[in-house]
Amino acid sequence: MTYRLTPIGPAVDGGPVPETVLTWDGPTLVATACDDAVRVRPAMLYRYRYDRQQAGSDGQRVTGLAALDHDGLVLLDLPGAWPEEQVTGFAAQAGVPVDGCRFESSKRVRARLSGRAPGWRRVLGVPPPKPARWRLPLIYAAGAVGLAVMVYLVSVGAWAAWRGLSVVGRVLIDLVEVKWLVVAFSPLLLVLRPIKARWRRYEASKGMRAGPLDGPNLVIGASKELVIHNIGEQLAPLEIGRAPGRAAGLLAYQYEDRSGLFILNHAGRPLHHIPGPWSPEDLRRLAARNDLDLSVLRLSREEYIDLVRTCGHGSP
Repeated sequence: MTYRLTPIGPAVDGGPVPETVLTWDGPTLVATACDDAVRVRPAMLYRYRYDRQQAGSDGQRVTGLAALDHDGLVLLDLPGAWPEEQVTGFAAQAGVPVDGCRFESSKRVRARLSGRAPGWRRVLGVPPPKPARWRLPLIYAAGAVGLAVMVYLVSVGAWAAWRGLSVVGRVLIDLVEVKWLVVAFSPLLLVLRPIKARWRRYEASKGMRAGPLDGPNLVIGASKELVIHNIGEQLAPLEIGRAPGRAAGLLAYQYEDRSGLFILNHAGRPLHHIPGPWSPEDLRRLAARNDLDLSVLRLSREEYIDLVRTCGHGSP
Protein backbone atom coordinates (compact mmCIF):
# COMPACT_ATOMS: atom_id res chain seq x y z
CA MET A 1 0.00 0.00 0.00
CA THR A 2 1.28 3.48 -0.90
CA TYR A 3 0.76 6.05 1.85
CA ARG A 4 0.23 9.61 0.67
CA LEU A 5 0.20 12.83 2.63
CA THR A 6 -0.98 16.23 1.35
CA PRO A 7 -1.44 19.60 3.09
CA ILE A 8 -4.95 20.66 4.05
CA GLY A 9 -4.31 24.40 4.09
CA PRO A 10 -1.93 27.18 3.07
CA ALA A 11 1.35 28.05 4.74
CA VAL A 12 -0.05 31.51 5.61
CA ASP A 13 -3.65 32.64 5.89
CA GLY A 14 -5.08 33.68 2.55
CA GLY A 15 -2.38 31.97 0.50
CA PRO A 16 -2.76 29.09 -1.95
CA VAL A 17 -2.93 25.52 -0.69
CA PRO A 18 0.24 23.71 -1.79
CA GLU A 19 -0.16 20.81 -4.21
CA THR A 20 2.69 18.88 -2.59
CA VAL A 21 2.28 15.10 -2.26
CA LEU A 22 4.47 13.09 0.11
CA THR A 23 5.09 9.36 -0.23
CA TRP A 24 7.64 6.87 1.07
CA ASP A 25 9.97 4.79 -1.06
CA GLY A 26 11.32 2.59 1.70
CA PRO A 27 13.15 4.96 4.09
CA THR A 28 13.28 7.69 1.42
CA LEU A 29 10.79 10.56 1.54
CA VAL A 30 9.56 11.63 -1.90
CA ALA A 31 8.01 15.10 -2.26
CA THR A 32 6.23 15.61 -5.58
CA ALA A 33 4.88 18.97 -6.74
CA CYS A 34 4.48 20.73 -10.07
CA ASP A 35 6.04 17.87 -12.08
CA ASP A 36 9.12 17.90 -9.84
CA ALA A 37 10.17 15.30 -7.30
CA VAL A 38 12.67 15.68 -4.46
CA ARG A 39 14.01 12.66 -2.59
CA VAL A 40 15.62 12.82 0.86
CA ARG A 41 16.27 10.31 3.63
CA PRO A 42 15.24 12.04 6.86
CA ALA A 43 16.02 11.04 10.41
CA MET A 44 13.02 13.02 11.66
CA LEU A 45 10.00 15.02 10.52
CA TYR A 46 9.47 18.39 12.18
CA ARG A 47 6.13 20.20 12.36
CA TYR A 48 6.67 23.93 12.69
CA ARG A 49 4.88 27.20 13.08
CA TYR A 50 6.39 30.62 13.63
CA ASP A 51 5.46 34.28 13.38
CA ARG A 52 6.72 36.46 10.58
CA GLN A 53 6.35 40.20 11.08
CA GLN A 54 5.50 41.93 7.82
CA ALA A 55 6.23 45.63 7.48
CA GLY A 56 3.00 47.61 7.63
CA SER A 57 0.82 44.67 8.76
CA ASP A 58 -0.06 42.61 11.81
CA GLY A 59 2.28 39.82 10.76
CA GLN A 60 1.77 36.27 9.56
CA ARG A 61 1.75 32.82 11.13
CA VAL A 62 3.78 30.45 8.93
CA THR A 63 3.20 26.69 9.21
CA GLY A 64 4.85 23.75 7.55
CA LEU A 65 6.70 20.46 7.77
CA ALA A 66 10.44 19.90 7.52
CA ALA A 67 12.57 16.81 6.98
CA LEU A 68 15.64 16.84 9.23
CA ASP A 69 18.89 14.87 9.11
CA HIS A 70 20.43 13.11 12.11
CA ASP A 71 22.05 16.38 13.27
CA GLY A 72 18.81 18.33 13.13
CA LEU A 73 19.67 20.23 9.94
CA VAL A 74 16.86 20.86 7.47
CA LEU A 75 17.02 18.71 4.36
CA LEU A 76 13.63 19.69 2.96
CA ASP A 77 11.25 22.53 3.85
CA LEU A 78 7.58 21.93 3.00
CA PRO A 79 5.42 24.99 3.77
CA GLY A 80 1.72 24.33 4.30
CA ALA A 81 -0.81 23.26 6.92
CA TRP A 82 -0.24 19.53 7.39
CA PRO A 83 -2.77 17.47 9.42
CA GLU A 84 -1.12 16.59 12.73
CA GLU A 85 -2.54 13.09 13.23
CA GLN A 86 -1.92 12.13 9.61
CA VAL A 87 1.69 13.34 9.82
CA THR A 88 2.24 11.10 12.85
CA GLY A 89 0.73 8.08 11.10
CA PHE A 90 2.57 8.80 7.88
CA ALA A 91 5.93 9.05 9.65
CA ALA A 92 5.26 5.84 11.55
CA GLN A 93 5.04 3.90 8.27
CA ALA A 94 8.77 4.49 7.75
CA GLY A 95 9.70 4.36 11.44
CA VAL A 96 10.60 8.06 11.48
CA PRO A 97 9.89 10.10 14.63
CA VAL A 98 8.02 13.41 14.56
CA ASP A 99 9.16 16.49 16.48
CA GLY A 100 7.70 19.93 16.95
CA CYS A 101 5.34 21.38 19.53
CA ARG A 102 2.66 24.03 19.18
CA PHE A 103 4.06 25.66 22.33
CA GLU A 104 7.61 25.93 20.96
CA SER A 105 8.63 29.58 20.80
CA SER A 106 8.66 31.30 17.43
CA LYS A 107 12.24 32.41 18.10
CA ARG A 108 13.40 28.82 18.64
CA VAL A 109 11.58 27.53 15.55
CA ARG A 110 13.13 30.21 13.34
CA ALA A 111 16.60 29.36 14.64
CA ARG A 112 16.09 25.62 13.93
CA LEU A 113 14.80 26.20 10.40
CA SER A 114 17.73 28.45 9.53
CA GLY A 115 20.09 25.48 9.95
CA ARG A 116 20.12 24.05 6.41
CA ALA A 117 21.81 20.81 5.41
CA PRO A 118 23.84 20.45 2.19
CA GLY A 119 21.42 20.05 -0.71
CA TRP A 120 18.65 21.89 1.17
CA ARG A 121 15.47 22.41 -0.82
CA ARG A 122 12.19 24.23 -0.23
CA VAL A 123 9.16 22.81 -2.05
CA LEU A 124 6.42 25.44 -2.17
CA GLY A 125 3.98 23.22 -4.05
CA VAL A 126 2.51 26.18 -5.92
CA PRO A 127 2.77 26.29 -9.73
CA PRO A 128 4.77 29.31 -10.90
CA PRO A 129 2.81 31.84 -12.95
CA LYS A 130 3.05 31.24 -16.67
CA PRO A 131 4.96 34.06 -18.34
CA ALA A 132 3.18 35.87 -21.13
CA ARG A 133 5.18 37.60 -23.86
CA TRP A 134 2.65 40.41 -24.04
CA ARG A 135 2.54 41.09 -20.30
CA LEU A 136 5.72 43.16 -19.86
CA PRO A 137 4.95 45.60 -22.73
CA LEU A 138 1.40 45.93 -21.45
CA ILE A 139 2.63 46.66 -17.92
CA TYR A 140 4.84 49.48 -19.20
CA ALA A 141 2.03 50.80 -21.40
CA ALA A 142 -0.39 50.78 -18.47
CA GLY A 143 2.17 52.55 -16.31
CA ALA A 144 2.83 55.20 -18.98
CA VAL A 145 -0.89 55.86 -19.41
CA GLY A 146 -1.38 56.01 -15.65
CA LEU A 147 1.54 58.41 -15.30
CA ALA A 148 0.13 60.67 -18.03
CA VAL A 149 -3.32 60.72 -16.38
CA MET A 150 -1.78 61.44 -12.99
CA VAL A 151 0.36 64.29 -14.31
CA TYR A 152 -2.63 65.81 -16.12
CA LEU A 153 -4.95 65.64 -13.11
CA VAL A 154 -2.32 67.04 -10.77
CA SER A 155 -1.48 69.85 -13.25
CA VAL A 156 -5.12 71.03 -13.28
CA GLY A 157 -5.36 70.85 -9.51
CA ALA A 158 -7.37 67.64 -9.38
CA TRP A 159 -5.08 65.74 -7.02
CA ALA A 160 -8.10 64.47 -5.04
CA ALA A 161 -9.57 63.08 -8.27
CA TRP A 162 -6.40 61.06 -8.92
CA ARG A 163 -6.41 59.74 -5.36
CA GLY A 164 -10.04 58.64 -5.75
CA LEU A 165 -9.32 57.01 -9.10
CA SER A 166 -6.34 55.19 -7.62
CA VAL A 167 -8.40 53.82 -4.72
CA VAL A 168 -11.16 52.61 -7.08
CA GLY A 169 -8.54 51.02 -9.34
CA ARG A 170 -6.95 49.09 -6.49
CA VAL A 171 -10.35 47.74 -5.42
CA LEU A 172 -10.97 46.55 -8.98
CA ILE A 173 -7.54 44.92 -9.08
CA ASP A 174 -8.37 42.94 -5.94
CA LEU A 175 -11.67 41.83 -7.49
CA VAL A 176 -10.30 40.71 -10.85
CA GLU A 177 -6.91 39.54 -9.43
CA VAL A 178 -4.90 41.10 -12.25
CA LYS A 179 -2.17 42.24 -9.86
CA TRP A 180 0.23 43.55 -12.49
CA LEU A 181 -2.28 46.33 -13.32
CA VAL A 182 -1.29 48.00 -10.06
CA VAL A 183 1.29 50.02 -12.03
CA ALA A 184 -1.56 51.73 -13.90
CA PHE A 185 -2.77 53.21 -10.61
CA SER A 186 0.67 53.52 -9.01
CA PRO A 187 2.72 54.49 -12.09
CA LEU A 188 5.64 55.79 -10.05
CA LEU A 189 6.51 52.14 -9.37
CA LEU A 190 8.06 52.07 -12.87
CA VAL A 191 10.45 54.81 -11.81
CA LEU A 192 10.93 53.94 -8.16
CA ARG A 193 12.25 50.39 -8.61
CA PRO A 194 15.38 51.30 -10.62
CA ILE A 195 15.93 54.30 -8.34
CA LYS A 196 15.63 52.02 -5.31
CA ALA A 197 18.13 49.55 -6.79
CA ARG A 198 20.62 52.33 -7.51
CA TRP A 199 20.19 53.81 -4.03
CA ARG A 200 20.82 50.42 -2.43
CA ARG A 201 24.03 50.03 -4.43
CA TYR A 202 25.08 53.47 -3.21
CA GLU A 203 24.35 52.54 0.41
CA ALA A 204 26.37 49.33 0.00
CA SER A 205 29.32 51.28 -1.43
CA LYS A 206 29.27 53.54 1.65
CA GLY A 207 29.05 50.72 4.18
CA MET A 208 25.46 51.43 5.20
CA ARG A 209 23.91 48.24 3.79
CA ALA A 210 24.81 44.73 2.69
CA GLY A 211 22.71 42.19 0.82
CA PRO A 212 20.96 41.74 -2.54
CA LEU A 213 17.96 43.75 -3.76
CA ASP A 214 15.53 40.82 -3.47
CA GLY A 215 16.99 39.04 -0.44
CA PRO A 216 17.96 39.56 3.20
CA ASN A 217 19.79 42.78 4.00
CA LEU A 218 21.75 44.23 6.89
CA VAL A 219 21.06 47.93 7.31
CA ILE A 220 22.55 50.49 9.67
CA GLY A 221 19.63 52.26 11.32
CA ALA A 222 19.28 55.92 12.25
CA SER A 223 20.53 55.20 15.78
CA LYS A 224 23.53 53.27 14.41
CA GLU A 225 22.03 49.89 15.29
CA LEU A 226 22.09 46.82 13.07
CA VAL A 227 18.71 46.13 11.42
CA ILE A 228 17.82 42.90 9.58
CA HIS A 229 15.48 43.20 6.60
CA ASN A 230 14.32 39.95 5.05
CA ILE A 231 11.91 40.22 2.07
CA GLY A 232 9.46 42.64 3.64
CA GLU A 233 10.20 41.60 7.23
CA GLN A 234 12.06 43.91 9.60
CA LEU A 235 13.33 42.30 12.80
CA ALA A 236 14.11 44.05 16.05
CA PRO A 237 17.41 45.94 15.69
CA LEU A 238 20.60 44.83 17.39
CA GLU A 239 22.71 47.42 19.14
CA ILE A 240 26.35 47.47 18.07
CA GLY A 241 28.97 47.23 20.78
CA ARG A 242 31.07 45.03 23.05
CA ALA A 243 28.51 44.67 25.84
CA PRO A 244 26.70 41.32 26.27
CA GLY A 245 23.85 40.83 23.82
CA ARG A 246 25.14 43.41 21.34
CA ALA A 247 26.43 42.77 17.83
CA ALA A 248 30.21 42.90 17.71
CA GLY A 249 31.11 40.85 14.64
CA LEU A 250 30.02 39.17 11.44
CA LEU A 251 30.93 35.70 10.22
CA ALA A 252 30.32 35.04 6.52
CA TYR A 253 30.68 31.32 5.89
CA GLN A 254 30.75 28.65 3.23
CA TYR A 255 29.83 25.11 4.23
CA GLU A 256 29.76 22.66 1.31
CA ASP A 257 27.02 24.11 -0.95
CA ARG A 258 25.58 26.30 1.83
CA SER A 259 26.51 29.88 2.59
CA GLY A 260 25.25 32.47 5.02
CA LEU A 261 26.00 34.94 7.77
CA PHE A 262 26.17 34.74 11.56
CA ILE A 263 25.96 37.91 13.63
CA LEU A 264 28.22 37.43 16.68
CA ASN A 265 28.54 39.00 20.11
CA HIS A 266 31.82 40.15 21.68
CA ALA A 267 32.63 36.58 22.80
CA GLY A 268 32.13 35.14 19.31
CA ARG A 269 28.80 33.46 20.11
CA PRO A 270 26.11 33.67 17.42
CA LEU A 271 23.13 35.98 17.95
CA HIS A 272 21.40 35.58 14.60
CA HIS A 273 21.78 33.32 11.57
CA ILE A 274 20.85 34.41 8.04
CA PRO A 275 21.44 31.74 5.38
CA GLY A 276 22.01 32.78 1.79
CA PRO A 277 24.65 34.42 -0.40
CA TRP A 278 26.43 37.55 0.86
CA SER A 279 28.95 39.79 -0.85
CA PRO A 280 32.21 39.78 1.17
CA GLU A 281 33.09 43.22 -0.21
CA ASP A 282 29.79 44.75 0.94
CA LEU A 283 30.25 43.14 4.36
CA ARG A 284 33.81 44.45 4.63
CA ARG A 285 32.67 48.02 3.96
CA LEU A 286 29.79 47.71 6.43
CA ALA A 287 32.02 46.20 9.12
CA ALA A 288 34.80 48.77 8.68
CA ARG A 289 32.42 51.72 8.84
CA ASN A 290 30.56 50.49 11.93
CA ASP A 291 33.30 49.01 14.12
CA LEU A 292 32.34 45.38 13.54
CA ASP A 293 34.74 42.48 13.26
CA LEU A 294 34.44 40.40 10.09
CA SER A 295 35.53 36.86 9.32
CA VAL A 296 35.05 35.07 6.01
CA LEU A 297 35.55 31.33 6.55
CA ARG A 298 34.94 27.89 5.11
CA LEU A 299 33.43 25.84 7.93
CA SER A 300 33.66 22.14 8.70
CA ARG A 301 30.44 20.28 9.48
CA GLU A 302 31.26 20.24 13.19
CA GLU A 303 31.88 24.01 13.25
CA TYR A 304 28.69 24.71 11.32
CA ILE A 305 26.53 22.49 13.54
CA ASP A 306 27.99 24.05 16.70
CA LEU A 307 27.13 27.55 15.46
CA VAL A 308 23.62 26.53 14.40
CA ARG A 309 22.86 24.78 17.70
CA THR A 310 24.07 27.67 19.86
CA CYS A 311 22.43 30.41 17.79
CA GLY A 312 19.42 31.97 19.50
CA HIS A 313 17.63 33.44 16.49
CA GLY A 314 17.50 32.91 12.73
CA SER A 315 15.86 33.84 9.45
CA PRO A 316 14.34 30.70 7.86
